Amino acid sequence: MQKFMNDNFLLKNETAVTLYHDYAKQMPIIDYHCHLSPKEIYENKTFKNITEIWLYGDHYKWRLMRSNGIEEEFITGSASDYEKFMAWARTVPMTIGNPLYNWTHLELQRFFGIYDLLNEESAPQIWEKVNALLNSEGFGARDFISKSNVKVVCTTDDPTDSLEYHLKLKQETNFAVKVLPSFRPDKALEINRDTFQQWTEMLQTVSGVSIDSYENFLDALESRVRFFDSVGCKVSDHAIDQMMYADTTKEEAAAIFKQALQGSKVSIEDEKKYKTFTYKFLGKLYSELGWAMQFHINALRNNNSRMFEAMGPDTGWDSINDESIAKPLSKLLNLIEQESGLPKTIIYSLNPNDNNTIASMIGNFQGGGIPGKIQFGTAWWFNDNKDGMIEQMKSLSNMGLFSRFIGMLTDSRSFLSYTRHEYFRRIVCSQIAEWVENGEVPDNIEFLGSIVQGICYQNAKEYFGFEL
Repeated sequence: MQKFMNDNFLLKNETAVTLYHDYAKQMPIIDYHCHLSPKEIYENKTFKNITEIWLYGDHYKWRLMRSNGIEEEFITGSASDYEKFMAWARTVPMTIGNPLYNWTHLELQRFFGIYDLLNEESAPQIWEKVNALLNSEGFGARDFISKSNVKVVCTTDDPTDSLEYHLKLKQETNFAVKVLPSFRPDKALEINRDTFQQWTEMLQTVSGVSIDSYENFLDALESRVRFFDSVGCKVSDHAIDQMMYADTTKEEAAAIFKQALQGSKVSIEDEKKYKTFTYKFLGKLYSELGWAMQFHINALRNNNSRMFEAMGPDTGWDSINDESIAKPLSKLLNLIEQESGLPKTIIYSLNPNDNNTIASMIGNFQGGGIPGKIQFGTAWWFNDNKDGMIEQMKSLSNMGLFSRFIGMLTDSRSFLSYTRHEYFRRIVCSQIAEWVENGEVPDNIEFLGSIVQGICYQNAKEYFGFEL
């Protein structure tokens, strides 16, 4: 029997096979954090070739191509799309052991019906076959979402965004998927970035609030939160590369804001104070509106300054940070809890060394009658591989309620990334089946199947309050 990526790959035993095929496989998807373009969804963007849908903007693949000795010309440079595809095809056989080896072949299988291994020899034929399909009916952006059985897509949107395409999508009658915005106010928090003044001017324009004080700045932010809420937003997202906290007052935060508004850099201690008070303000708003708040912590970005200057952010020069998170995270969560009651909160760290810290931390702030109110977010970015997923799930199950886990997200810019949910679901089923084989949990398939379906879909549906 063919073992490579057959119907039962990653499924360790018959219990895993049953859980996956009878309970997990057909469950819908809620993609509550991604970087898909709402414009491309609205326009049902089509793709002229496989390189455009597969390699444009995919820094996961770019990193591996560079590691394989591929020149930048054939990654992000001036080479033709066919040459870039061939360069990726030469790299794929070298990626064994990396999740991209499985993801690549899952995408070829599930979306294009191609079960050949991708390598330099098979690449020309695969190029022709996929491109022919991409240029036929039923292979636009919306089609990939619908074929993946997705019910909700939450994009990532700046507070100054008009949400033009979300509003247009709300009026669509021939597309059943909910495409909702997520509130990503990083530029409001990063007071020492060179773009802070310019961004504040944009916020002033879209909000209609004259921003000459911190009070007005908060008013403008609140107006955008409420606008996002009116368009269906139910989740915020914060990239916190270094977890910060400092006791402060509104008056101190206002003075720090004024200094930054005048173009001056502020001290690290003042940055901590500004961020602390602003997070407290936003957390109170999220709680009032019933939103979930996401913290993505401990990324170390733009490490290669020469390449960052040449190519900009999100081009493959990021890695795992190792800043300590326990005390500042605890203090910030406690501050918001004491002020207004924490909103539903999802905490991720890019550093797997933080797994037990987060798994234990979330237990401090549960309550309010909400199952799994504070979530240990799924294995993310460098950790969304088999080992990373298993380690995250083990920490969560050891210290919390794995059964209330809201499961996988794509965190992707690619319309083909929904096969990652299949990868994740197979691992979930295999993990539970291992507990069964070890005699750690009862061999009650119906009960365990309900747990699996909760993690795949139902828990997220209930957690975010999506009306589906």
